[in-house]
Amino acid sequence: MNLKDRFSPSDWENWKWQIQSRIRNAKELQDCISLTPSELETFQNTNRFFEFGTTLYYLSLINPDDPNCPIRKQIIPSPEELEKRPYETIDPLGEEAHMPVRGVTHRYPDRALWYLSHMCAVFCRFCTRKRKVGKSGSTPGSEDWEEAIHYFRTHPEIKEVILSGGDPLSLSDGKIEYLLGALRSISSINHIRIHSRYPVTLPYRITEDLGDVLGKFSPIYFVTHFNHPMELTQVAKERLNLLRERGKVILLNQSVLLKGINDSPEVLSELNYALTSSGVKPYYLHQCDEVFGSSGFRVPIQKGIEIMKSLRGYMSGITVPSYVIDLNGGGGKIPLPTDYLEKTDAEHYYFQNYQGRSFSVPKE
Repeated sequence: MNLKDRFSPSDWENWKWQIQSRIRNAKELQDCISLTPSELETFQNTNRFFEFGTTLYYLSLINPDDPNCPIRKQIIPSPEELEKRPYETIDPLGEEAHMPVRGVTHRYPDRALWYLSHMCAVFCRFCTRKRKVGKSGSTPGSEDWEEAIHYFRTHPEIKEVILSGGDPLSLSDGKIEYLLGALRSISSINHIRIHSRYPVTLPYRITEDLGDVLGKFSPIYFVTHFNHPMELTQVAKERLNLLRERGKVILLNQSVLLKGINDSPEVLSELNYALTSSGVKPYYLHQCDEVFGSSGFRVPIQKGIEIMKSLRGYMSGITVPSYVIDLNGGGGKIPLPTDYLEKTDAEHYYFQNYQGRSFSVPKE
């Protein structure tokens, strides 16, 4: 029996029921899918370091006959998570070192990230904030929110605020409306961005009521986190359309380049064409952060560059994201170049195009 068929449609499509019914341990998980002895042992060992949690919706996307299912690999612990490489840290992006008030990371001159919730619908095994997601003590309270709003108000150099977490859509519609209203009241803030994986892991969270809230504060840039075409289900497409039509948001997507999940031109091509046809602009392809336990997911940078070369020119430019790395220690994002410049001389630049053909361009 399909996992979805075990429950009534009214429960299954209720996002609050999905959150209340999340799978949180190995016993509950084994009631839904079979775990190998190795997975079960790894599950017990990794649970000391990182919370486990998945919605029934996202779990239902797993292909039970494929041990390398890309959904399974994103949520089921693997032995590599217990291997700590010398360069891996618990806070690879140096967020805590750039936190003037609780919950606010102000690393770039003109923008700040606002950590609003410790909760996600699904805890991804490669999460850069696994040190704090799922841990209630990491959640900023109402006093922290007011301090953050005061900080934004008194730092007019901040032009963009990024709502993040955990997942900001874990908050109620009322709290989201309050926070957006507070930000919109600050004249120096040019635009607001929301980062959420709910369209991927629990699209039923995208309701008409939420759309109405977001629509009040248009334009809002809404960044989704689809990593694989299997995640872009029919219901996900419908709720993306609701976000666009009712919420009036501008939809972008950022993916993480993940070993054995999407590290091929074919998978990324399928994903990015599907996103574009759903009204979502592929925005970033992230090199996996150097967070403790993530080595099993990381793709060599040179392979990532070659994948991007396989996309550029063969796909419409609007479907191709920027390949970036967030430098360990808080250095910020930099683009990873797919270098087409072969050489120069006194009069010309010499380029190789996506087909490997050479062309010269005069310097003047």
